[in-house]
Amino acid sequence: MFKLVMSYKHICKHLLELILKVKIRKLVDPETEKAMKTGYESKGIRLDVYVEDDNNTVYDIEMQVRRYPEAWLGRRTRYYQSVIDFGAMQVGAEYHQLKKSIIIFICPFKIFDGERHIYTFKNICQQNKKIQLDDGSQKIFLSTKGKLRDVNLKILNFLKFVDGLPVKDKWVDELQGLITELKTDEREKASYMTYQMKIAEERDEAKNEERASTALDMLRENEPIEKIIKYSHLSKERIEQLSMQLSNGTPHAPVL
Repeated sequence: MFKLVMSYKHICKHLLELILKVKIRKLVDPETEKAMKTGYESKGIRLDVYVEDDNNTVYDIEMQVRRYPEAWLGRRTRYYQSVIDFGAMQVGAEYHQLKKSIIIFICPFKIFDGERHIYTFKNICQQNKKIQLDDGSQKIFLSTKGKLRDVNLKILNFLKFVDGLPVKDKWVDELQGLITELKTDEREKASYMTYQMKIAEERDEAKNEERASTALDMLRENEPIEKIIKYSHLSKERIEQLSMQLSNGTPHAPVL
């Protein structure tokens, strides 16, 4: 439903303006479920909401339903960044023509230290924090579980709304009204059900990856297979398959 709502340009524009604290003059029509990849054999990505403005900036807004370890979140944004840059760079273009990019992840769970609602990352010199590498990229994480008063009331109300909490806010009321309208539209209802199925599939996939990771750790410790079955909840056949991969040196953490 987030993707459907963000496909409305004025909604998407207002959210970006609230998060970034800037005035955006003009956006092109947002693209939802935008598929991108860098090559035939490379891993593709599917962006929740991809949009460009008239100031040479591209935005990717993700509703991160699935909870990854923090290191995975960081690497996911890194890969998204590289694929977006690859798609934005034309043959023969100069590096200074590369569009600015801002990746925004909205997370309905605690992230990092669990204190803030917003975390903004740029490349900073470790020897002198006053020096910033101006590569034109930003990565922003919003958390619904923050504790500090580090965002304005409009963003805080939006995050509460994402978390399913009651909110008194004119813009949130508009969002809720649009969602209600979309759910009653038969065409959009079908799309919404498809998104719900994808979310369920992602949750199942996350559980399977977690179980496989547990089994691999126990295999490395040479635990008996009965014990691995008990704690990983995987079948004997799946554990034997993982054991074979481990002996061949092939298993890695899942690519995001």
